[in-house]
Amino acid sequence: MKTALLHVALSCSLCVAIATSGFFDSVLVDLGYEHYAERPVSLLPACLAMPFNSLVNLGYVLLGVYWLRRGTENAGRGAYFKDVFALMALVYGPIQWLRIATQARRLAVLDQWFTLPIFAWVPIWCHYIAGGWSPRHVLVVEAASLCSYGLALSHDLGFELALGCHVALAVTQGLRIQRRFGDSQSLACLAGAVLSCVGFVVLKLLDHRLAEQLWIFRHLSGHFCSKVCDVLQFHFSFLFLWRLTGREKQGRSE
Repeated sequence: MKTALLHVALSCSLCVAIATSGFFDSVLVDLGYEHYAERPVSLLPACLAMPFNSLVNLGYVLLGVYWLRRGTENAGRGAYFKDVFALMALVYGPIQWLRIATQARRLAVLDQWFTLPIFAWVPIWCHYIAGGWSPRHVLVVEAASLCSYGLALSHDLGFELALGCHVALAVTQGLRIQRRFGDSQSLACLAGAVLSCVGFVVLKLLDHRLAEQLWIFRHLSGHFCSKVCDVLQFHFSFLFLWRLTGREKQGRSE
């Protein structure tokens, strides 16, 4: 747990230091409540101005706490991968909440940037399941993931390109280890993660269009629903990777 905490603390500190330096100030990010379909409530404080889009971020925190507390007896190095992923969820929730509350550019940059190493952790964990512990692989992939946000400086759609590559790599590596180590339960978890990822992307893109069609989406907006899907995506990924970590470890011991 201490190693995982140090890992996430160092990565987050690096991102915060670079973002607050203004290095990414030219990156295109959405700022202002007009970019959300949920109508802000003027009587509420800034931290709850859009109550549903704000409170949904508690889901990441609760998910992180749940998986940190989940038993790690005889898990070996797999516990480290689980704890890093859980700590990422714990950090990501408050960053998104602060972005919504403040509509600050540099918090918007952090919100985008943190998404990339979270997705990158899936293929990193998959590599551990398939080939064992490799600190060099962890360092190289995570460094490449963090550096890929630089694409956002070269093009307005640079972040979307980087994120698309991360998603494709995560799904590809998930399918690879499913074929090698998986069973019907892990397949169901993988399907849940992929479907949740699709919901996360589609609902976010349709945020305003849904609000134009049905009044309910002016409150329980597409953006809010996409974040629910994102939390589910996190959880199904945990279930999938944790199950295959156990099956791979059992196979090696036999």
